Amino acid sequence: MDKLNAMSAFIHVVEQQSFTKAAHLLNLPRSTLTDAIKQLEIQLNTRLLFRTTRQVRTTDEGQIYYERCKYILAYINESDHDFLNAKPQGTLKIEVHGGFAARFILPQLHAFLDEFPQIQLQLTESDRYVDVIKEGIDCVIRIGQLSNSDLIVRHLGDIQQITLASPQYLEKYGTPKNLSDLKQHFMVGFYSTARQKILPLEFIHQQKTELYDLPSIIQVNGAITYTAAAKQHFGIIQVPHYGQVNELQQGTLCQILENYPVPALPVSLLYPSKTLVSPRQKVFIEWIVQLFKDHPLI
Repeated sequence: MDKLNAMSAFIHVVEQQSFTKAAHLLNLPRSTLTDAIKQLEIQLNTRLLFRTTRQVRTTDEGQIYYERCKYILAYINESDHDFLNAKPQGTLKIEVHGGFAARFILPQLHAFLDEFPQIQLQLTESDRYVDVIKEGIDCVIRIGQLSNSDLIVRHLGDIQQITLASPQYLEKYGTPKNLSDLKQHFMVGFYSTARQKILPLEFIHQQKTELYDLPSIIQVNGAITYTAAAKQHFGIIQVPHYGQVNELQQGTLCQILENYPVPALPVSLLYPSKTLVSPRQKVFIEWIVQLFKDHPLI
């Protein structure tokens, strides 16, 4: 029996003036309580109780220890109650892709912060590996396939992707009509810091995903420069449709290979073990899961 439980057992014995009655209340064997009190007396090098066949009562030292045990356990219980019933508050640190946050999270945050005004949000833009415990990150929102992780993973939704190239690039190299035409083309290389490699182009063909690792004149590791490189005619890219509406309308980029869809990108929420989740994390997790439940395909 640990120290706090032993202190609780001691309090029950004193108040019931009986090992038998205390054991019945605690649903424990009488011998367990007897051993626990003996261990307390050994640790304190002090006799706490006078025991007779009919009655148990405290020594002077035992009475002092009883009062202190009651105070300590009451303080612990009060502290537990305060934390369990506390309103979510403090700084919530979220790691997320900047463009995704700007488009889907920031416009909805007013409702969340109106409901939880004591929470302050800190958004960090990145797709690198994050040690959430070491860096104090509460939640990570990732786009794309995940590497192995010890974190809890919740699937939020999927992002539709399209294949694009600039009109000038297509004029120079031709517009591919099928996947075999890609042998004559270049891609803008996108280096994923999370996966530590250049990502190939991906297409769904005959219900299977096919990978095309085309040569690249330029390689980048950011979403803005990835699209910018395509607009400067460096090659083919695959990006979320939601972020390219203006480019398609203005004609700076053209969709190609429409008959060969690109696999959707999963959007995942990652956070530490459920046993380590704070009240502010809990309400944010519930909020964002519900937010994307209404829009599973972006």
